[in-house]
Amino acid sequence: MSGLRSLVRLIDSLLQPVALNQQSVAINVPQAKFDLLDLIAQLLGVAQLAAWGGLGVYLLWHTGTKLKTLGLDRTRIGPDALGSLGLAAVIGIPGLGLYLLAHHLGLNLAVQPSTLDDSWWRTVVLVLSAAGNAWAEETLVVGYLITRLKQLGWRDNAALPASSILRGSYHLYQGFGGFIGNVVMGLVFGKVWQRTNRLWILVFAHTILDVVAFVGYTFLRGKVSWLP
Repeated sequence: MSGLRSLVRLIDSLLQPVALNQQSVAINVPQAKFDLLDLIAQLLGVAQLAAWGGLGVYLLWHTGTKLKTLGLDRTRIGPDALGSLGLAAVIGIPGLGLYLLAHHLGLNLAVQPSTLDDSWWRTVVLVLSAAGNAWAEETLVVGYLITRLKQLGWRDNAALPASSILRGSYHLYQGFGGFIGNVVMGLVFGKVWQRTNRLWILVFAHTILDVVAFVGYTFLRGKVSWLP
C-alpha cells in the first residue's frame, strides 16, 4: 500500500505543469502548530515505527525464528557497529551523487529531509526518527519479508530483488532517482544480510545514513549552492 500510494504521488507530480526538479517533497514535517504538541506528535510517529518493526520481529519469533538467526542478538554489537560504518559509506556517498544527478536531469524532486522549526528538540527528534525508520524498514523489508519468502520456497536470488523493489516502490514519491537508489540500496543491504545474518549492521548503517541526511540538511539548507 505504501508503494501504491507513493506511485500515485509520483504520477500526480508528473502531471504538474512544472518539471520534477522544480518541485519539492519533505520527509520530516511539522505535525502541529504548537511546539509541545508538535514534539508529542513527532515522538508518537517514532513510537509507531518502533512498533511496526517490533511486530515483524515478534511474528518471526512467535513462529520459531530466533533473534540470533536474524542477527538481532547482542553477541556482536561492537563488530556490527563497525561494519555499519563501512556499509553506510558504500551506500551514502554514491547515493548522494545519484540523487544530485537525478535532480539535475529532471528525474527527481528536490527532497527536503526536514522542514521542522528550529526548536530545542529538533535534532533529538530527527535522530530518533532516523533510528525509527531504520529499525522499521530493515526488520520488515529485509528480516521479515526475505525470511517469510524463503519459508514459502523462494530462493535467495528471487527474494532479494522482491525485497529491493518493494523498498524502492515506497520511495517513488521522491522521483525516479529515489526509486533506483533505494532498489540498489536494498540489493546491497539484502545481500549483506544474506551473507552475514546480522540485521543490526543494516539497522545501524541505515540510521547513520538518515541521521546525516536529516540533521545535516538542517545545517546546510540555504548555506551551500549544490544542495537543491
